[in-house]
Amino acid sequence: RKLEPAQWAVCTEDDFKVRTYWRLEMKDAITDRPEEDLVAELTERFDEAVRLRLVSDVPLGAFLSGGVDSSAVVASMALQQPQARVKTTSIGFSERRYDELAYARRVADRYGTDHREFVVSPDALEVLHRIVWHLDEPFADASAIPTWYVSQMARREVTVALSGDGGDETFAGYAQRYRMCRLEDRIRKALPAWTRTGVLAPLSRWYPRFDGWPRPLRLKRFLANVSRSFEEAFCRDMAFYFKPEEKEALYLPEFRKLVGPERAEATLLRHVADCPSADPVTRAQYVDLKTYLPEDILVKVDRMSMAHSLEVRAPILDHHIVEWAGGLASRYKLNGVESKAIFKKMNAPRLPAEILYRKKQGFVVPLAQWLRGDLRGLVEETLFSEDSAIGELFQHHTVRALWTAHQSGRFDNATPLWGLMMFALWRRTEV
Repeated sequence: RKLEPAQWAVCTEDDFKVRTYWRLEMKDAITDRPEEDLVAELTERFDEAVRLRLVSDVPLGAFLSGGVDSSAVVASMALQQPQARVKTTSIGFSERRYDELAYARRVADRYGTDHREFVVSPDALEVLHRIVWHLDEPFADASAIPTWYVSQMARREVTVALSGDGGDETFAGYAQRYRMCRLEDRIRKALPAWTRTGVLAPLSRWYPRFDGWPRPLRLKRFLANVSRSFEEAFCRDMAFYFKPEEKEALYLPEFRKLVGPERAEATLLRHVADCPSADPVTRAQYVDLKTYLPEDILVKVDRMSMAHSLEVRAPILDHHIVEWAGGLASRYKLNGVESKAIFKKMNAPRLPAEILYRKKQGFVVPLAQWLRGDLRGLVEETLFSEDSAIGELFQHHTVRALWTAHQSGRFDNATPLWGLMMFALWRRTEV
């Protein structure tokens, strides 16, 4: 098994002990200090965290996505090194909806960085087998692909790169998910139990799922979540690939016996219980900091960068910043509909408003289109060939139904299909 974050193991001739050397405390903090003072304190802590990570005896640069976090890091680097041009690297996509190169270029131009760009296309997935090998475990976050390429490109110029990783978890950047946690919690507390279980729960089962509907009409998950407890709703939202009942339909009986009765959600529930805060946003952040950040985001960046012998440093995850932000009430981070509120105010003098306040895009790839186009043959061969590892563990008809529904264009099943494909590729990979 893995050591969890902030753990170390001691092995002697007689014993093996695992110890925790640091714990993150997140409480319902209330402060009457002027916001200007908090912004000034955050600025000092942030610049100090960046300064410490500029110490290097090898060439150093930064990833620049065009989002708030990486742009803030680049701005701080440039302001602290006015005599040198920061080397920045950006990745984009030919699909305009997913491309952020124009925003990255805006920041690069403002600070006069030595800037390089690369556009990822489906043809670039010829390296997918190498990516699977370097990941070294089943791993289905598709943003590993652009992370591979941005690391490869950066390594041509530098040996160390600073990144903006950790900003979303530390300052509540997953605005839509965190806002819904807060809204659902308010409605859940306002409605009597019989309304939630006797009306909303049946209504959620009846309400159809159709990904092509306008977002305001996609109420199925909202109705279901309000009828559940915070813990159960949060766990279901974090089941990005398959919900518990979907796993039941997916697993072959033999595999279900091997997996046993324990559900994956148990890990999330343990961390929810550990959080001392009653605030829904703080609780969601806490679990993300304990699970999604170390088991997905940082795994992806660490392994894709080290595949190219590149060291990546994340100033926002300096423990002084994380502890400080953990002591702030959630309203300083998610202020109404605005995510990362205090972090954005800190960066207002440094970054254009179109960088700070545009809709969050995230480091995502156009999977749905790729699986219906250039990658269709690869997925079909990986999932449905006679030697596919999928048939050993999963129901063929369930996987085929997911694939057919996705190809119809009426449903977006790219995430579970990609997870199944990456699992099958990992099963084929030789050590």
